[in-house]
Amino acid sequence: MKTIVKQLKDKKCKVCSVLFTPLRPLQSCCTWECSMLYAKELNEKKEKKEWKQRKAKLKSELLTLQDYIKVAQSHFNAYINLRDKGKDCISCFKPIKGRVNASHYYNSNNHWNVRFNEDNVHSSCITCNQYLSGNLIEYRKGLINRIGFERLEHLESIANVTRKFTIDEVKEIAEIYKQKVKTLKNT
Repeated sequence: MKTIVKQLKDKKCKVCSVLFTPLRPLQSCCTWECSMLYAKELNEKKEKKEWKQRKAKLKSELLTLQDYIKVAQSHFNAYINLRDKGKDCISCFKPIKGRVNASHYYNSNNHWNVRFNEDNVHSSCITCNQYLSGNLIEYRKGLINRIGFERLEHLESIANVTRKFTIDEVKEIAEIYKQKVKTLKNT
């Protein structure tokens, strides 16, 4: 009985890119040395992927609600700063020079119900937000100009309502504002 040996097509080595004729159908490297390097490379990729998965799992298990709120707050503030880019300070009505602050009319520590409310937060200069504690009397005048009296009254009516966030809600808020920031940066 005659055995027919099928000639295999030439392949490019996965490591050194040399053209070679494989001895076996699944052979992907030209020499033993290249095979060892390729195996090492595949093993490193696999370990890196497993490390990322373990890190993500550990991170999600160790983060507290406050940690997620910090992340969500940073995405929210970035969105506010992009939304109000080019506008004057909400409190002193002067052009903002230098760093911009996302200033809360009702502070974010005591008024959880409006912490992530876009009507409650506007861009402000550092002087008004940090050194004048928000310059709230002028801030109110600016709010009336920007959002109108009805929306300001609604904001005042919901500001003192008690609100507790869950981790899932805060993750969703962070993701929403992360996408909004990405959208504003692309336009």
